[in-house]
Amino acid sequence: MSEFDGLVAVVTGGGSGIGLATASLLHERGARVACLDLDPTGAPESLLRLKADVTDDASVRAAIETVVKQLGGIDILVNNAGIGAQGTIESNSDDEWRRVFDVNVFGMVRVARAALPHLRASRNAVIVNTCSIAATAGLPNRALYSATKGAVLSLTLAMAADHVAEGIRVNCVNPGTADTPWVRRLLDAAADPDGELAALRARQPMGRLVSAPEVAAAIAYLASPLAAATTGTALAVDGGMQGLRLRPKT
Repeated sequence: MSEFDGLVAVVTGGGSGIGLATASLLHERGARVACLDLDPTGAPESLLRLKADVTDDASVRAAIETVVKQLGGIDILVNNAGIGAQGTIESNSDDEWRRVFDVNVFGMVRVARAALPHLRASRNAVIVNTCSIAATAGLPNRALYSATKGAVLSLTLAMAADHVAEGIRVNCVNPGTADTPWVRRLLDAAADPDGELAALRARQPMGRLVSAPEVAAAIAYLASPLAAATTGTALAVDGGMQGLRLRPKT
């Protein structure tokens, strides 16, 4: 018997990468899981796969209502859907700034807002937001992306304060550079993919990229009833990137 038996989890961006790893792990541990994604077909057929666009409030609300109707409620929300952006503040147009914020920040708001009435009825109500090392460390050529993740970190803390009295815990994970399809696409587009991969590995003290299953395991911990005293927490899964200051090798 698992601590997730009888619980219903919703994972946005559940069709690939960290979202898929998280949905699969929660399912393996006994949860009934719904994957919301623009293309949810990457998730196993054993999960409830729903097409949803987090930038469209009507789409989000329809998906949440389908989850409740088919699975009986919502106990866990993993707000994972997100997109990337590269460049300094000069690199992206106003429209691109709006687009990335619409997915990475407003998308979380829409999904959480739709799920809250159902979370209030849960015995293990929890929201886990996927944030990033970019919220706590200055990374080059990531101005827009970092701004959205800084907002996610602040949003997580504010939501935790707003809903703790209702029995709803809110936390986030801060992955370092993870080996995901998006990162692989960036590497493929680089002038020197091998050199870029080596640089990404080197800036994390463990000397490698974070894996999607490792981030999923951290999300599962925060979502678990075993973490019932944990709220308003940002859990780093970054190979030591944020907290360690190692001496250069001689």
